[in-house]
Parts: sequence; C-alpha cells; structure tokens
Amino acid sequence: MTNSPPVARMRRATTVLQDVFGYPRFRGMQQAVIQHLLEDQHALVLMPTGGGKSLCYQIPALLDETDPSEIVLVLSPLIALMKDQVDALTRKGIDATFVNSSLDRQQRTQRYQGIADGQYRLLYVTPERFRKSDFCEVLQARRVSLLAVDEAHCVSQWGHDFRPDYTRLADIRQLLGNPTTVALTATATPECQQDILQQLGLSEGSARIFNSGIERENLELQVAEVWDESEKLDQIQTIVDDPLYSASGSGIVYFALIKSLQRISDQLRQRGIDHLCYHGDLERRERRRIQERFMSDDCPLVLATNAFGMGIDKEDIRFVIHAEVPGSLEAYYQEIGRAGRDGLPSVCRLLYAQSDLMTQMQFIDWRNPDTDFYGRLFHHLGERGEEVRAYGFDWLNEQLQSVSRHDHRLSTALSMLDRHGIVAGPHPPEALQLQVPADPIPAPFGDKATLEQKRKSDQQRLYALVEYTQAEDRKAFLERYFGVAQVR
Repeated sequence: MTNSPPVARMRRATTVLQDVFGYPRFRGMQQAVIQHLLEDQHALVLMPTGGGKSLCYQIPALLDETDPSEIVLVLSPLIALMKDQVDALTRKGIDATFVNSSLDRQQRTQRYQGIADGQYRLLYVTPERFRKSDFCEVLQARRVSLLAVDEAHCVSQWGHDFRPDYTRLADIRQLLGNPTTVALTATATPECQQDILQQLGLSEGSARIFNSGIERENLELQVAEVWDESEKLDQIQTIVDDPLYSASGSGIVYFALIKSLQRISDQLRQRGIDHLCYHGDLERRERRRIQERFMSDDCPLVLATNAFGMGIDKEDIRFVIHAEVPGSLEAYYQEIGRAGRDGLPSVCRLLYAQSDLMTQMQFIDWRNPDTDFYGRLFHHLGERGEEVRAYGFDWLNEQLQSVSRHDHRLSTALSMLDRHGIVAGPHPPEALQLQVPADPIPAPFGDKATLEQKRKSDQQRLYALVEYTQAEDRKAFLERYFGVAQVR
C-alpha cells in the first residue's frame, strides 16, 4: 500500500485507532494483522464475534498516506449489516458508503458518480453487485488497495453459511487486479480455512492465517440436558430471574423453529416475563423496530431465530441461551460470541434435547437437494418450461415437494444452478429459465457422490456439536475443532 517505513505506518495506524475510533490500544492480533496488510500481504483472520475484526480493514483505509484514488472494498453478506456499519462510520466522520438493492435508481446513480469522482475511502457491497456491468465499469475508475471479505465462511462450500455468489471471489479479485486481500470470520474449521483460501484464488502459503482462538474468558459455557419443553421453560426462567445475569444487561434466547419460539413466548408471557420476538417471517420494518427496541434497552430480552444477531453490537448481553440445538458448532460459536462484549461475566447455556437433532437433520436434507430432486427440477425447467414460467416459483415448489413450506431445497438448487451459469439469473423469473440443455443433467447435479459429500460434511458438523455437549473441557474442544493449536 505504501513505501513508508513500517514503524511510521503503524504509528499513524495507532493515531487513527485513538483519534477516530476512540480506543487507547489495539486488542489481540489487530496490530499484527494491520501491519501485515500494510505490507501488501494477504491474510485470513479468525477472531471471535466482537473481537474487532472490522478495524483490521477500516484503519488501513483511513491512513493519511493512502492515495485519494485508492479505495478499500468490503464484501459483506447482509444489506442490513452493511448499512449499520456504514452509519456507524459516517457518524465518526469517515467517508464510507454502500451500494446494494435497497437504493433506488437515483441514489444508486449518485453513489456511482461519487465512486467515479474519487469519493469514499470505504465501499461496502454484496458479491452479487458484481453481476451488474455498470457497477464494474464505475469501479474501474478506482484502484482497490485492499479487498476485505467479511463473514468469509460464506466463501467456502464447507462453511456453515454457504452462499454460491461468494464462490465468485477468485473472478472478482482478478477483475480488480488481484489486490491485497483479507478474509475475516469468527468461525472456520481447518478444512474450511483452506477452502476459503482456495476459493479466493490464493495459492498455498501466499496468505497468513491469524487465529486468535477462544479468548473470551468471561463467557461461562454451559450445557443442560432437557427432555421436554417444560424443562426448557424452567431453564430459561432460572437464568432470567438470576440477578447475576439479569439485573444489568440483556439476553437472547435462540430457537431453531418459529413455532417453538411462539409456544415458549406464550408461556413466558403467562408467567409475566416481558420479551420481544424476532424471526424471519416478520416484515422487515417490524424486525428493524424490534432490533432497535432491544438495542435501546426498551426491552432487555429477545426470543429469536438465527435471523437475529448479525450486526448486533451490544456490549451488555449477559446471557445467550440456545433453547434448541443449533445446526453446527460454527453457528453456535458465532451466536454465543454476542454475549459479554464488555468483558463482564456472561453465561452461554445450551439446552440439549436429543429430539432437536431430528429437526436439524431435516434442515440438512433441505439444504442438500439430491440427484433425484435435481432430476425432477431439470425435467420441469426443460420439458415444462412454459408452465414453470407462467405459474412461477411457488407452483414449481409444489410440484417438486409437498413436505413443508420451510423446505427450501428449490431455492438452494436454483442458487447453485445460477452459480454454474445454468439458469439466467439468481432470482425468479430469470432463475426459472435454462441456459443449457436439461438432458443430460449437467455436472455436478447428476453426480450422487459429489452431492453426498456436502451432505456428509453438514452431518459431521452437527455430530461435532453433539460431541461438544459431552466434552469435559468445552473450551479445549472448541480450540481443537477450530484448529487453533495448529496455527499457534
């Protein structure tokens, strides 16, 4: 990024940390990561949720020595998350912006013009934005000095939040001239770490892995075995009533199913326990209102599905309870990382019921369409294409499965077909139009072994969570699972 002496660069970085962000000193591996990036070296950064990953790319964007034509590009998975981050930066006087589908045409045009004119030190986009040729053309006016890939587990097919568009990163890096790249996440196994680097087009040894480990000493990791919903309810009330955790601060109770959340909610209200409910079936405006109430301490307890939490930066969350078994240790660790960011004691209690595993096994089935499902999908898109395009996504879903409205195999399958250029776009109606012949079924969608490998990977992650519940030293188990000992 610069030819200035390393000591001078880091002195300026420390000044930005103190004067702009208000922190007296760097935490953990932040300083080492920033110095590495300022030397134009690639990095994969694993820090716990709340560990300050964003400063690793925000500070390099703000150094005085940065050329005005340069820009730091941040790929982020969630629109709401990037808006929160940009709002926080602009309140500090930092010239940052985002471009995503929430903007109207006039707003988007104005921001494109600002990019071309040399405005903005930080630009947040989703990877899907690179499908837009006008965006790619505008970005050519700038030199991307640093590419930051947030929530980098989304890059990997082994990650717990796989998104097909994140696998375009090698092409995106090439389009940008292969800039210095930092990938950041709170959770990635050794296998996932290597896959992230490969998907980014980084050769073995070309990027340093920074793994800060499980360093949240203030978090008390607990597992309580329960047999039914009444025991879960008693466990939740025990923590809610404990002044150690509830007298000052707030808490989150996570659920896998909306219907379970609603049943527990009704019973908590009968017991006089006030709370908020947050899940994906609520309208966006209502979800935003609930999040704002929680953040402002208007109501300190929220019952939520995993749709809640990304971008939540609340320091005084005293407890995180998992009322139902999550799908993986990656998801679990990401969610408990929202507790105790102020460094004070906080409890993370997993309520383990074997019956919950059946729910997660069904979710795994829905995330992994098999060759039979793909065969039926290709038949409909090929042989019955006119009907599909006339009646739409919901009609097609009914033709392919009638198990549950939450069965999202069709959405998963269409995303994968789009990733491989087999359909015309990521969303209906383009996603319902084939670009290649349906017979024979294109690879890898007719390859049973390839599809089964991904399913087994998901099953192994769930089994690892079961092993965690039985571990005597849970922190040591997490460190082994996430490969901390292999990196240190």
